[in-house]
Amino acid sequence: MLSQTGEHGSASGAKASSLQLYRSIIRNEGIMGLWAGNGANLLRVFPAKSIVFSSNDFYRGCCGYLYYGSSQKNSEQSGSLPLFLSFLSGGLAGITATAATYPLDLARGRITGKLAGPGGKKYYKGIANTMIVTVREEGFKALYKGITPTLLGAMPYEGIKFGTVGILERIFPKDHDTESKSYNVTRKLIFGGAGGVMASLITYPNDTVRRLLQLQGSKGTTEHFEGYWDCVRKTYGKYGIERFYRGGGLNIVRMAPNTAIQVRLLCGILFVVWNTLSIQC
Repeated sequence: MLSQTGEHGSASGAKASSLQLYRSIIRNEGIMGLWAGNGANLLRVFPAKSIVFSSNDFYRGCCGYLYYGSSQKNSEQSGSLPLFLSFLSGGLAGITATAATYPLDLARGRITGKLAGPGGKKYYKGIANTMIVTVREEGFKALYKGITPTLLGAMPYEGIKFGTVGILERIFPKDHDTESKSYNVTRKLIFGGAGGVMASLITYPNDTVRRLLQLQGSKGTTEHFEGYWDCVRKTYGKYGIERFYRGGGLNIVRMAPNTAIQVRLLCGILFVVWNTLSIQC
């Protein structure tokens, strides 16, 4: 995220390699600096991902009902939907989760996206401190800075992720005989990872804009933007198109296993819950 925001202690707008970033973090914040913002991320991830996956199932059910005309026909098709409906249900799920948990995402962005100042002094220390300082210095509305590109990005990101998984499910249908004996872990991991990588590649420039908007007005940040398009215009004019992709490689390395594990765990949990309910019935 430091590569993405540019708040890594080098000259303003300067590009830093992954190795330089690691060195800067350890030198300024110590080894624990590598986990800065992890608490906020964990606190955000649990409700956000729960809402994403549960609401995706809900929206898929609604789309299936509208598309097939009845819940029974939707069930007969095993919930299989056309690509555009898979994209729509995933996108709506992303927007729902983002709207519900955004202040936590902003707190994480401000803690993680800014390197410690002189003497290892952090501008923001923890979730509560970040929110209190932000509200006190910038007002309550500041907790929602950058929400426009976040909502704009949530629709295509989750849509592409779930849509990609849906496409792969169609191209490589599961073997029911094998599934009944042993859940195919590798298959789900690959599908989930591919969905995460595809979504990250396409939506990363928008993610850079939202991070820049989240940090404006915060301690130590001098950049100011009037809104989404003003941020895009000024950033492009000053640094060029390359600026929107800084940190993209590291993000893909992070997102591939992250999304793969999420999808696999969700399917595993649903499999266990379904079997438990079937036994009880």
